Amino acid sequence: MGEERVDRSEGFGERLLGGLLDRARLLPPQLIAPLIAEGVAGIGGREVSILLQDYAQELLVPLPGRKLHVGQPEPMADSPAGRAFLRVDVVEVPQAGGGVRMYLPLLDGSDQVGVMALTLDTVDDDDRRLLRRLAGLVADMLVTKNAYTDQFFLARRREPMSVSAEIQWGLLPPLTMTVPQVAVAGILEPAYRVAGDSFDYALNDNILHLAVIDAMGHDLDAAAMATIVIGAYRHARRVFVSLAEKYAFMDRAISRQFGNDHFVTAQLMHLNIATGELELVNAGHPAPLLIREGTVVRQLESATTLPVGFGGETPRIKEHTLQPGDRVLCYTDGIIEERDDYGQPFGEERLIHCVNRLGQEPSDGVRADLRRLSHTLKKERRGRTSDDATLFMIEWHGGAADPLATLD
Repeated sequence: MGEERVDRSEGFGERLLGGLLDRARLLPPQLIAPLIAEGVAGIGGREVSILLQDYAQELLVPLPGRKLHVGQPEPMADSPAGRAFLRVDVVEVPQAGGGVRMYLPLLDGSDQVGVMALTLDTVDDDDRRLLRRLAGLVADMLVTKNAYTDQFFLARRREPMSVSAEIQWGLLPPLTMTVPQVAVAGILEPAYRVAGDSFDYALNDNILHLAVIDAMGHDLDAAAMATIVIGAYRHARRVFVSLAEKYAFMDRAISRQFGNDHFVTAQLMHLNIATGELELVNAGHPAPLLIREGTVVRQLESATTLPVGFGGETPRIKEHTLQPGDRVLCYTDGIIEERDDYGQPFGEERLIHCVNRLGQEPSDGVRADLRRLSHTLKKERRGRTSDDATLFMIEWHGGAADPLATLD
């Protein structure tokens, strides 16, 4: 009996996506936009827009480019593009003159890059399937070409950015990561002037490694310290195992470079995403908040540890166990130390009140919920952000990984 022949002929979808992939490899960044528009036209799409998130996470701004439709920025809240971006879902809007305007989230892995908008005369399930895959390819192309150009940065920047903020944004990992067991999201304020705050994370096997830091001072001095301490953290993460060793390595890096009159507060965590076991070292930072079913249930306490750079003793590691659905909110002191009209600090109690109030609303996912919290806190502070104010949230679900992704 002869071996059954596998059909390897090129179908319509492969021809469309494969053609884009083949051509994008050699194209300079400025020609990616017309290539995308050409690919969408191949399935009858028109008025193609690529919308990228601005740094303040308030607007989705159109990427300029030949053959792209460049309209006005769309608000992240209360717009079809914003709903597609924040809910990570396709939004379809029937047009008065006929046709359907589609908004597709651009996902590079699990990080949202932006939104692709286009208009079709009619839409069926074949169109939806192919467009979702096309959007994934477009996201990968944008992320790859972003490394070679300032074009995408300039589109996202809505006001002048300080040198220290440029340094910090260049230091950050993706603002969002989502896998079945855990999701994370972070946000920095003031987006265009941030200096000493930063965060970093990595998922290595079943362990989520996390650091949130706040370097003393302002402007370039703080940005330089943040750069060195994050660099030291990443090096230690890739060499050492324990949180105590990470702390010691970061401490030595700051003290040797800046002396004992400079310091960085830090929060270091290991989270086993399969079991929910959390290890915590808190070096002069506000304690993280444990949120369960939308309500803050307690602070995650840890043994007292000196800030990084003061040559503290080996820190004692505090262990906690999360339940499925728990969220952990990390924040820097710029959130709670901002002064109101009467000179009073914003305070942890008001932070918890805002978290609890928003926790009673339907959730749109970690990134959307954290963005809503950040903007609510800023509104409560009457727009004041005189110091860096960073939020970072972890949502743990647990469970086994997809067995198809596990190699024997």
